[in-house]
Amino acid sequence: MRHTPRTLPLSNSFAALPDDFYSRVAPTPFQSEEALIHFNRAAAELLELDPGCARQDEFVHIFSGRRLLEKGVPIAMRYAGHQFGYFVPQLGDGRAIMLGETTNSKGEKWEIQLKGSGMTTY
Repeated sequence: MRHTPRTLPLSNSFAALPDDFYSRVAPTPFQSEEALIHFNRAAAELLELDPGCARQDEFVHIFSGRRLLEKGVPIAMRYAGHQFGYFVPQLGDGRAIMLGETTNSKGEKWEIQLKGSGMTTY
């Protein structure tokens, strides 16, 4: 089955974790009119997303941050790790907002993220 952004089966397992692991954040939409610059057909195939939907305004609005995916729970991830030679107990994804996860008919789980879509709390 081919999906559109409206029919894409979404979940967000990270949003079920305690609040210490993420922050809810909405993408910041572009201030000017959006336009599709590039469409990755191979990525659409992995998500079982109908390539024809890329010609629709709704697709452009969703993937430019103007409109959210239905059932999407946009979050920025918080994590710990080593940075500049030191362990840092709280880092975070200051460059990506995860819109949700989808699982295709092969059982493969994919995260749908917007990169450079606005400030996060990190």
